[in-house]
Amino acid sequence: MNDRNDPVEDLLKQFETESLRGRFNPAGIFSVPKEIKCLDTAQLAELENAFRQWVDESARSDVRASRRRILLIFLLIRYSAGRLNEILTLDEQRDIDWENELIRLGRTENGGDGGGRQVQIPAQVCLELQAFMAEHVADSRPGALLQVDPGHVRRKFYERAGACGLPPDLVNPNAIRRSRAIELLRSNVPLPVVQKLLGHSTPNLTAAYVDFSDRDMRPVMQHFLDRESRRKTSARNTFFGRITRIRRSDIQASVELLTLGGDTLQTVITNDSLARLGLKPGSLVTAEIKAPWVIIARNSGAQPACSAENRFQGTVARISRGRITTEFVVRIADGTELCTIVSRESDRRLGIRENETVWVFFNAYAVILNID
Repeated sequence: MNDRNDPVEDLLKQFETESLRGRFNPAGIFSVPKEIKCLDTAQLAELENAFRQWVDESARSDVRASRRRILLIFLLIRYSAGRLNEILTLDEQRDIDWENELIRLGRTENGGDGGGRQVQIPAQVCLELQAFMAEHVADSRPGALLQVDPGHVRRKFYERAGACGLPPDLVNPNAIRRSRAIELLRSNVPLPVVQKLLGHSTPNLTAAYVDFSDRDMRPVMQHFLDRESRRKTSARNTFFGRITRIRRSDIQASVELLTLGGDTLQTVITNDSLARLGLKPGSLVTAEIKAPWVIIARNSGAQPACSAENRFQGTVARISRGRITTEFVVRIADGTELCTIVSRESDRRLGIRENETVWVFFNAYAVILNID
């Protein structure tokens, strides 16, 4: 089956149109048309578990190996959004960069070294591929580790759909590919990155922050995969984006960052830190702010009058009250969650409730910049 007419391309064109109108928020304004069939993240996880249980149920080594091969094909489609034929023709010797956890999809039809696109995959999937290859490389000819009849793959996908109660039409390889694309968009991965991952043409967007080169794609996807694997840091609040402006002074420098959500973030760092990190306009960086440095204020209809350079309006998603402090989690427009901690006395004075619209703000000196 050829998915060149995959309706997800129409979906991306719809979002491209919205982006050209100045709306850069897939989490907030991007909706999936009813005719686009896809699985959500929880269903994808359920399906992955069904495949893994299926593998573990086999007592025979040859059957187990066959099932593991199908599992790996599923994992590669699920996490790379590759087409089925691209995964089945993956050459484990030429198309996998084990060190950088990259696979190359869409090689030229004659099998030449040119062409294609590089896609970042999770470290765990890369490790599973390596382990399988080490155990079974002698069982297949070189470069054909994942060559399986496409019809057989689809039948096994449908069987796993039945095992976990999912409709078969949502578990075919094309639907899983679309599901990954939509999952990425909903997680604020920039549209051009998603389009390149799927092998579609990049849109001609006017906003500078969505102009990602092939080289830029790797840190963008690594950031998403790290977040997807629930990487924890001491700083609760994280933004990712591109440096748009640097203004140097005698000792310190002002750095402006345009986030994936289209917001401007300002920070001040020393010139020594600027040089040590090698920062320049266009660099992709992560900005972190510790929760105690974030201030929360009730919404009065206008931006709060304060000296803080970074101000965001959002909705209170969660409140956790302790004996001494209260933690507020505020979801801003692009879906990013900001956590702030106040004393119980301040909590009682503010009287803020869940689902209430509030302001959160922090000054430029509270922002820590990191590079991958």
